[in-house]
Amino acid sequence: MRAICVDDESLILEMTVSECRKLPQLEEVTGFTRPTEALRWLDGHPADLALLDIEMPEMNGIALAARIKELRPNTAILFVTGYSQYAVDAFALHASGYLLKPVRREQLAAEVEYISSHRPAGGASAGASAAFVRTFGNFDVFVDGAPIGFARSKSRELLAYLVDRQGGSVTRAQAFAVLWREREYNRAMQKQLDVIVRSLRDTLRSHRIDRIMEVRSGCLRVCPEQFECDLYSFLAGSAQAVNAYRGEYLSEYAWASTIGAYMTMARDRDTAAPAPGNVLSP
Repeated sequence: MRAICVDDESLILEMTVSECRKLPQLEEVTGFTRPTEALRWLDGHPADLALLDIEMPEMNGIALAARIKELRPNTAILFVTGYSQYAVDAFALHASGYLLKPVRREQLAAEVEYISSHRPAGGASAGASAAFVRTFGNFDVFVDGAPIGFARSKSRELLAYLVDRQGGSVTRAQAFAVLWREREYNRAMQKQLDVIVRSLRDTLRSHRIDRIMEVRSGCLRVCPEQFECDLYSFLAGSAQAVNAYRGEYLSEYAWASTIGAYMTMARDRDTAAPAPGNVLSP
């Protein structure tokens, strides 16, 4: 892989570049002390990985990562910083990792190995869009680091519910009961639900992430292997996700309270074990 490192402190930058050059996965490593220089370089060179400091005077690492994702959508982002409060922003930008300084060699090697083994086919030149779903706080979907909009609020809520179900199949009747809790599921409302499903599929397709949802035999489900999600990272035991969770999960939706309560208890026990089977909304 080809990597860049950006840190405004030249001594730390030299150390980071030196450690990266020792890793077998990285064939070429280039360092920059100024974000603008890194962006100019990326304008003419693809990179598979960008290791970024966050606190920089000219442009912070979060803003730089967003610019990199616009310029090179398939470049993996690995934050190397002395501050933990940026974890939520890092998730929103579809960051591949978040290391706190001082970084140990084993940690860096493990992150680079993970990124190398999970990068898209074709590396930095590949054209597929990367999707990240945020459930901590309000619900948002990001494509290559940028939030997407939904034509209908019910379509947005439907996708949130499917994410909450963690890949489990949902019948149209179940989906209707969540979206319109007080209404009768009659023929007219079936047609209304069809409109919502069609709108959702059109939105996902327009952003090239329609692979994240499957509609088959009258049932709907998300495909968790096709996107990243803070909820799924939390349930898998990711320390980054546990630290990013602030006690709010899909705050807009009352039906999300069961998983939210479980996550809060898990966090308070300082554990992130997978949730017991089907503790989700009916």
